[in-house]
Amino acid sequence: MAIPKILLFYVFTQLADPEAIRLWQRELCESAGVRGRIVISKDGMNGTVGGDLPAVKRYLRRTREYAPFANLDAKWSEGTGDDFPRVNVKVREELVSFGAPGELVVGRDGVVGGGTRLSPTELHTLTAEKDVTFFDGRNRIEAAIGHFPNAVIPDVDTTREFVAELDSGRYDHLKDSPVVTYCTGGIRCEVLSALMVGRGFTEVYQLDGGIARYGEEFGDSGLWSGSLYVFDDRLSVDFSPDAVTVGRCERCDAPTNRTANCVDPSCRAQFVVCDRHAAGVTCAEHAATAPA
Repeated sequence: MAIPKILLFYVFTQLADPEAIRLWQRELCESAGVRGRIVISKDGMNGTVGGDLPAVKRYLRRTREYAPFANLDAKWSEGTGDDFPRVNVKVREELVSFGAPGELVVGRDGVVGGGTRLSPTELHTLTAEKDVTFFDGRNRIEAAIGHFPNAVIPDVDTTREFVAELDSGRYDHLKDSPVVTYCTGGIRCEVLSALMVGRGFTEVYQLDGGIARYGEEFGDSGLWSGSLYVFDDRLSVDFSPDAVTVGRCERCDAPTNRTANCVDPSCRAQFVVCDRHAAGVTCAEHAATAPA
């Protein structure tokens, strides 16, 4: 019986010809029998693919045979077998769209000048020794259904808004305090940590492998609370049957870990909603019925 799996991965490395990598990756996905989304830039590759376990393993093995991708960071999760409708491989200026391509410096070993990497176990050690501030590197919708304790959650809808947030002065009081950045799989918080270091934050850490790796190791028995938002048709995943529901429906305040897009095809807004309010949500309806 086929076992569907999802592979979340990224690697920061210098690439001389991103377009050639794009063509190779698209052909590789099709020949291996996987589907998903992959972004490539001069600074590396980031993606999520899904398929039957042998197919995804074949894709990962072939990708790692390319020397710059040998140390690619990979996380696994359960799939449904129909998580992605197609293969989508793109070349972009930034691997993660922070809107600051001139600030990121990538060397042979990854991002230069980023925060100190912490494994999930090292994160627990740090929190036992110091009063740390968790800093969420995702958007507000992602954070609404799951987060670390007392985390700073910037009120942003897209990654591009983070630079303005950091430059606003709202977080200057944290510049001399230990700050741990985190995100889904590690790539956004790796960039975010470098942006923070460049702006004078003196003790910055990043959760290596992100929430996904933390959940692999500790499930719901550690510091994490809630569900993990994911960028495929699953929408969210829980690490165990003991996962708590921290999200609240933006229309009726009922507990939920569900999100929904605005049904207007020209709108990209997204909401945290319960099952009852998941269908047919529009921005106008949401504004009129959201709890005060």
